[in-house]
Amino acid sequence: MFNGGGLWSVLLIASGKRRFNVDRAMMALTIAIYAYCASNVLASIANGAIVNDARHLVPLVTFLFFPISYSTWSISQKTMLVRIIVLASMAACFGALLLAVYQQYRFDMRAEGGAGNAIVFAEVLCLAVLMCGAGAVSGLEKYRIALICAALGGTIAIIYSGTRIVWLALLIAGIAILLINQQRLKGRNAARILLLLAAIAVAIAILGFQTIAGRIEFLHSDWDALAAHGDHTTALGSRVALWDIGLKAFRERPLFGHGVGATSSLIKQGFQEQFGMDEGFSHFHNGFLTTLVQAGILGALTLAAIFVVAARNAALVLRDSADPIERFGATMIVVLVITYLTAGMTGILIGHDILDSVFMVFLVSGTYLASGRQAALVEAETTLPANGQAVPSMTEAPSKTEALTPPPATTR
Repeated sequence: MFNGGGLWSVLLIASGKRRFNVDRAMMALTIAIYAYCASNVLASIANGAIVNDARHLVPLVTFLFFPISYSTWSISQKTMLVRIIVLASMAACFGALLLAVYQQYRFDMRAEGGAGNAIVFAEVLCLAVLMCGAGAVSGLEKYRIALICAALGGTIAIIYSGTRIVWLALLIAGIAILLINQQRLKGRNAARILLLLAAIAVAIAILGFQTIAGRIEFLHSDWDALAAHGDHTTALGSRVALWDIGLKAFRERPLFGHGVGATSSLIKQGFQEQFGMDEGFSHFHNGFLTTLVQAGILGALTLAAIFVVAARNAALVLRDSADPIERFGATMIVVLVITYLTAGMTGILIGHDILDSVFMVFLVSGTYLASGRQAALVEAETTLPANGQAVPSMTEAPSKTEALTPPPATTR
């Protein structure tokens, strides 16, 4: 859906129905994103695998759409966009809870929603939970109780996913939201927040105790098996093996890497040669290590630059602006950076269709709300109505003040 919207935006800009909206924050991010895409293409060229890697490079189109989508999304009214983000996140949390409960108790499985992957489900849902929390404490939405209930439901669904690293990401990003909005959390508001947090903690402990305890026990047993017997067949053991294989592959070609299409074969070969196992994975369960192997040091630096530029844009807004909408947009970027970097340490950072599109949605929306200016719609050709008076035809409806202004009085 995001890519389809991006393609349609290209057509709108090419036909002159939308203008290319450029501002400093967007341009800085665009440079970082395009540099990352170029580093991946350069890695494939350097390895003489540009033809074989072509299908692996196609997903980079999602990132190339960033400035295009930004230009068309920024015709939105910021207040309306904030409301859409908060209410859509609330709906996502309630829907995810229903799916998670059904999958947990009907099939006795880790909740994965409709993603087909528990980690991806939890990571995306983490962002929805955090947006509900941000909407509740920022004062931009009046449905605070509903938003807090949605955040609680989404948190329970994340627990049912069994994704331990996202539990950590949710905790860190949640603390960040409270720190960003600390000026609003004083006196009676602070007491209410503390009571709500206590109630949420009790509900999570009751509903998620069995899942949390089970996942911690799994981690403990995996650690014992790895430390005592060198067992790499467990979830933790497989990750450690992947990191060993990835570091070895990086040291072989540190500058340009092996190309984006070589990952699966390198992993399969590494498991056979180093551990005598027949295993296969599509990534190294660490976002930066995966990029180091695929595109070398240059690729990892440009990937890091995306997060650094995004975080800097948000930090400048939080330092200089008191506007609640701009601070909400900056909060979106902060929780996006925290969630992706934390989850990406043991999983996928970028390179997954759902995660990439959600990353772009949050980056476009957050940057526009925090630092962007609303784009004007393009004027169409002047039309001549029946009364003979020339009126410019606009692609947007007249404002309320224009619509309510009475025509000039006439005399007999």
